[in-house]
Amino acid sequence: MRFDVVSLFPDMFSVVRDAGVTGRAHRQGLWNLRAWNPRDFTQDAHRTVDDRPYGGGPGMVMLADPLEQAVDAALAASQGRPEGRGLAAANKVLQDGVPVILLSPAGQVFDQARAQALASSDGAVLVCGRYEGVDQRFIDRCVTHEISLGDFVLSGGEIAALAIIDAAVRLLPGVLNDAESALQDSFNPVLAGLLDSPHYTRPECFEEAVVPAALLSGHHGNIAAWRRRQSLILTASRRPDLIERARRAGLLSGEDERVLAEAAKPNRKQ
Repeated sequence: MRFDVVSLFPDMFSVVRDAGVTGRAHRQGLWNLRAWNPRDFTQDAHRTVDDRPYGGGPGMVMLADPLEQAVDAALAASQGRPEGRGLAAANKVLQDGVPVILLSPAGQVFDQARAQALASSDGAVLVCGRYEGVDQRFIDRCVTHEISLGDFVLSGGEIAALAIIDAAVRLLPGVLNDAESALQDSFNPVLAGLLDSPHYTRPECFEEAVVPAALLSGHHGNIAAWRRRQSLILTASRRPDLIERARRAGLLSGEDERVLAEAAKPNRKQ
């Protein structure tokens, strides 16, 4: 898998390229990263990448031309093709073209399913906006998808792109030391899209707080039942929308519903 990132701050991506499990996977050749700076595709002495918005208003808007040239170069490199103008615009009309993803508050919210879809693909070009926004003509011509991390605004798309890369790369085969780890992640279909249960490690007693007895029993059935119960209770408390989603999808058993009903009673014991 390969990620090409269009960013005014390419050095920010050394975090996922060099550190942690994503860094190790990059060194092992399980994925590749290349960053492209739009300033390298400008023609003026000041390497201008932004200008005032038509119609007035605060802030600056990123120019379409340097962004499109950067995406053209990224697509050419990722596909082993000679560089040329118009690759991004042509790529957008192809059914099987490389995804060109703009990180934008107007985009669809990124989730675990989208991370898995990326991990199952050959990769994508991620475009990190800055300033007040990006010239809409670049979006119309070149961008195939817009993605947001949520209902908040960042200074630029880099942090969102880092999160997306990390979420996708960790799902690649061989990246995590234990292949089962990703199956226990919150939002994973194995957990019916619910939150993961709490975790404990040594010592058995810490500041008078002890590890739940079920986890010490060595009984796999009891441990699985405890984890499922805690996952349900935690999700109902923190993210009831996920409970409703799982219910609509038919992913909750009769026992799950009994646990939820019991947990909803006042003065319940967990």
